[in-house]
Amino acid sequence: MDYDILIVGSGPAGQHAAWQAARMGKKAAIIERKPGLGGAGLQTGTIPSKALREAAYLASRTGTHGMREAASKTRHGILAEAVRRKDVVISQQESVILKRLLKSGVALIPGEASFVDAHTLEVMDLHGGSSRRLTAQVIVLATGSRPRRPSDIPFDKQTVLDSTSILNLKRLPKSLLVVGGGVIACEFVSIFAALGVEVSIVDSHEQLLAYLSEDVVGVLADSFDNMGVELHMKEKVVAIRKEEGRILTLLESGKKLYSETVLYALGREPNSQSLNTAKAGLALDQGWIAVNEHFQSSMPHIYAVGDLIGWPALASTAMEQGRTAVLHAFGKKGQSMPENLPMAIYAIPEISWVGKTEKQARKENINYVVGRGYYKESARGQIIGDANGLVKLIVDSQSHKLIGAHIVGEHASELIHTGQLLMHFGGTVHDLVANVFNYPTLAECYKLAALDCLTRLNQQPH
Repeated sequence: MDYDILIVGSGPAGQHAAWQAARMGKKAAIIERKPGLGGAGLQTGTIPSKALREAAYLASRTGTHGMREAASKTRHGILAEAVRRKDVVISQQESVILKRLLKSGVALIPGEASFVDAHTLEVMDLHGGSSRRLTAQVIVLATGSRPRRPSDIPFDKQTVLDSTSILNLKRLPKSLLVVGGGVIACEFVSIFAALGVEVSIVDSHEQLLAYLSEDVVGVLADSFDNMGVELHMKEKVVAIRKEEGRILTLLESGKKLYSETVLYALGREPNSQSLNTAKAGLALDQGWIAVNEHFQSSMPHIYAVGDLIGWPALASTAMEQGRTAVLHAFGKKGQSMPENLPMAIYAIPEISWVGKTEKQARKENINYVVGRGYYKESARGQIIGDANGLVKLIVDSQSHKLIGAHIVGEHASELIHTGQLLMHFGGTVHDLVANVFNYPTLAECYKLAALDCLTRLNQQPH
C-alpha cells in the first residue's frame, strides 16, 4: 500500500483523523479538492459565520438602539469590516492547520478522490486534468456537506442565497427574508438583524428550533422581536420569484412577501456524489453513508465521519469522530464517543445545551425537577447588561443526577461544558451547590439553578 491511511477531506473530522494517525506513527495523507484547507467548517460554514456573528454582536452593543441608526450612517462599512475580520480569521486558521499537518508529517494531496476499488483511490487534478492512483490499508471519508439547493429555487448568489453565498455579500441589503427556522437560519437572522437589516422568517414549525425547550427558545424569540424580526410561523413556501428588482416569496396560505434578498436555509446535502462509492462496495442512503458505533461503513476498512454520516453534523463532534475512527482502525480499543454531546447555536443570544429536554424526560417516564438561574440575578449578568439570560437544569428526582442543561445568553457555548462534565462523571445537583464559583461570573447561575432544584426536590412528597 502507498499509505497506511488515506483521508478524503480536510475539514475538522479529516484533520483530527490525520493528526491521530500521525501520533500513532502511521503514514497518512489528506486528499483535498478545494484550494483552501479546512472544509466547510473553516471556509464556508462554522468559522466564517461565527466571525460575522461576533462582529455583528460587538457592533450591536455600541449603542442602546442597536445598529439601525449606525448602519444607515455608515452604509455598508459595518459589513465590510465584518467580512474583513472573517477573512483574517480564515487565513490565520488555515495557516495553523497547514503548519500542524506538515509538522505531524501528514502528506497533503490536492485533487478530487474517487474509488477504483475498495483499497484504491483515483485522485484527479481539477486544474491540470492529470490523475494518479493511491492505495491505503485504511480509508476515512470526511467529505462533509453543502447547502441544499432545490432546482425550483432561483439561486443567483446575489439576491437569492444559500448559507455559503450569503457570506460573500459586499453590501447590506435593505431587507432579507430567511426560509427556515433551524440553526443556520437563526444564526443569520441574528447577524443581519443586528446589523440593521429588516429581517423576516418563514418556517413550517410552531416555534423556531422546534426540538428545543420552549422557554429557552422564547428568550431568542424575544430578542428577535426586539430587533424587529418578523416571524411567519406554520407557513410553507410554494414559490420564490424575481419580480421588478425585488424577490417575491409566495406562501401556501396565500401570503405574498417581498424582500430585496432571500436566504434559503432548509437542510444540507452530503458531498458523496463524486466518490464513486459503488466501486468500493459501499451503498448510499440518499447520499449519506451508514456507519456503526466505530464509524465503520459496510466495508470494515472504510470509515466515514463528520457531516457525511448525518446527525449531529457539528464540527466539535466531527473532530472526535475522526479521532475515534482512527483509533479503532489501528486496534486501539476502549475509545468511544461521549454519551452527552454539547450543542451550540451562535445566534444573538447564544443557545447551548447538553443532555435531555423536558419533553424527552417525559417520554422516557423520568421523574424530574427543573431549576433555573437567571443572568439578571447574578452580579456579572447585571454588569454585562444581559437581563434575559438563563441557565436551566433538569435533574432526576430519584438520583438527583443532572440529566440536562440548557443555557441561553451571552457565553452560553462556553458555560455549557460545566454541565457536560458534571453529567459525564455522574455528578448530582448537590455537587453544584457545594462547588465554589468565581464572583462575579455567569457560572454562578449554575449554583442559583441548582439551589432552585433543591428547593423543588424538598417540596416533593417522600
